Amino acid sequence: MTSAPSPVTDSSVTLLGLGRMGSALAGALLDAGSRTVVWNRTAGKADALAARGAVPAGSAGEAIRASPLVVVCLLDYDNVRAMLEPNAGTLAGRTLVNLTTGTPEQAAALADWAGAQGARYLDGAMMAVPQTVATPDAFFLYSGSWEAFDAHRSTLDRLATSHYLGPDASVAELWDTALLGSGYAALAGFLHSAALLDSAGVAPTRFLPLALRWLNGMLAFMPELAREIETGDYSHGVSPVEMNRAAVHNLIEVSSRHGVDAGVHVPLLELLDRRIADGRPADSFASIVEVLRKRRD
Repeated sequence: MTSAPSPVTDSSVTLLGLGRMGSALAGALLDAGSRTVVWNRTAGKADALAARGAVPAGSAGEAIRASPLVVVCLLDYDNVRAMLEPNAGTLAGRTLVNLTTGTPEQAAALADWAGAQGARYLDGAMMAVPQTVATPDAFFLYSGSWEAFDAHRSTLDRLATSHYLGPDASVAELWDTALLGSGYAALAGFLHSAALLDSAGVAPTRFLPLALRWLNGMLAFMPELAREIETGDYSHGVSPVEMNRAAVHNLIEVSSRHGVDAGVHVPLLELLDRRIADGRPADSFASIVEVLRKRRD
């Protein structure tokens, strides 16, 4: 059974959603000494946190009323809407920080809705996994109300290093999508490599040290790629399109011969082919961005 939280206090924080990430966030707040009110649709998920000093609320509305700062971490924006809309009347005067993963368009729409209820809104993107919350390895991106971010930054920094990206609430989700794209591409490449070497009986743990060394070299190459993209000068790159096209073609061919699906690399080959078809075989690898993006007039 849950007990009603005591009236709102300036130091109180409400956490709505106690999945793995939400529970990690609530734990970080408790470790930092914050009075932490928690709610989850399945009430039993609050038990372990209650044993550590969290205050379970009997309903989402009750939890929202208990704190000036309300942090939401649910599965998706549909769930956020379904939870918040029946409790719209409780949001006035509060700061709503939504850490649920979604799209820029969803973030913008929710920011408008929250503002209409009298709440200050911050959209957040968590660049972390549960075990890295409240460690130097985690960072969170925020966009939306500067006043809300400034007022609550000390609390938000207890969860992860905070980066404010501007007043447009949609921006954090756009950055999140971009960062996820880089990360997923790297992980998919590693999994393909592991499958390819598995065809020769090589264990992933044996491959890992050299893979890490190689990927660190790739990371060191990124500043050069960024410079070329910003200047639009691809004429002096050390890694031209034509050379990379040959390498990726070989990667796909070798994979096929070893019975390994190289589908994760086929789109890259197609992009390289398109750049060559544009008559730019000698341009640097960074010039692929010109194929990827739509020109903004």
